Amino acid sequence: MKITDWAVIFVLLACPALYMLQWDAVQLREANRLQLKYTAALRTAAQDAGSRLGQNELQRYEAGYGSSKFMRADKEAALSAVLDTLLLNLGEHEDALSRDLLMTYIPAVIVIDYDGYHIYAVQEKAGEDGSVLARHHWLPKKSYVHRDAEGNMIYFTLDDQITVIDSASGEVHRGLREELGSALSVKLLQQKEAFEDVRRSAIVSSVQEDLSRVIDNHNAFVRKLGFNYIFTLPTISMEAWNNLIDDVGILVFLQGLPVGGKHYNNYALGGGRVLRQRPVYGWSDPNTGIRYAGHRHCFGGPGTERAEIFASPKDAAAKGYFEARCPLQGP
Repeated sequence: MKITDWAVIFVLLACPALYMLQWDAVQLREANRLQLKYTAALRTAAQDAGSRLGQNELQRYEAGYGSSKFMRADKEAALSAVLDTLLLNLGEHEDALSRDLLMTYIPAVIVIDYDGYHIYAVQEKAGEDGSVLARHHWLPKKSYVHRDAEGNMIYFTLDDQITVIDSASGEVHRGLREELGSALSVKLLQQKEAFEDVRRSAIVSSVQEDLSRVIDNHNAFVRKLGFNYIFTLPTISMEAWNNLIDDVGILVFLQGLPVGGKHYNNYALGGGRVLRQRPVYGWSDPNTGIRYAGHRHCFGGPGTERAEIFASPKDAAAKGYFEARCPLQGP
């Protein structure tokens, strides 16, 4: 065979392989782009929600009332911030249908409050006509509680404030661990380090157990919608759990979104105190097309639509937005 014949054969054999390699590279780049996009959207949503947790109407509910960690967590405002920010940064419409679709990819939203936690998840309920309806709603608030070896019930908070129900007398005692430890014969209250270990372990274990249950319910719910993806509880380090239960905050899961040949599975934390900085809004000037970013009170004029929400001015600048100069002061 001539050298040209061999060249033709080589090209015929190599082209499909080269095409597949190029296709794989394109798919990998697209998967990486989507992974980064979803992670940025999720983290910004959690941070935005964290900043909304502490927006209280009554002064007596503000942080610092009786405890440095006490706060009335506004779970409805936080949930609304999660969904609005995710929809905006994922480029979806902010309407009821888009929210319902987005919730199929969110197996749970958890708000860590001062004396218990709230979980927003799907749950089946019987309708008036006897049919079974699956709806997302807030489950009843769950307390941080532990029963010791003597049968005493200890209700924890995010600090040393506790409530103890004596197993022998049935009496209820409220106060600081140190004060009750010297007044009661409850061994756990007399050991500071052991108390802290048990408190954290009780909170994390309770949240994990409820999370496993609601994720199972979510799997049953989405299977009826035709999903073949199985939602699971991501691996969360103990350091992340400790950060979550150290103060009022929110935990958001986002799973099942396709990224190449795989599926996205991640979570994000938002603190009600550490991350209480105001979100930064990005928009385009309708006249010049220049992109600006600033806080809510600096937001554009008539005909302006929000494009994105960022956790900080630095994040907005990284996406090509210029800082908006606004003389007005606002919340």
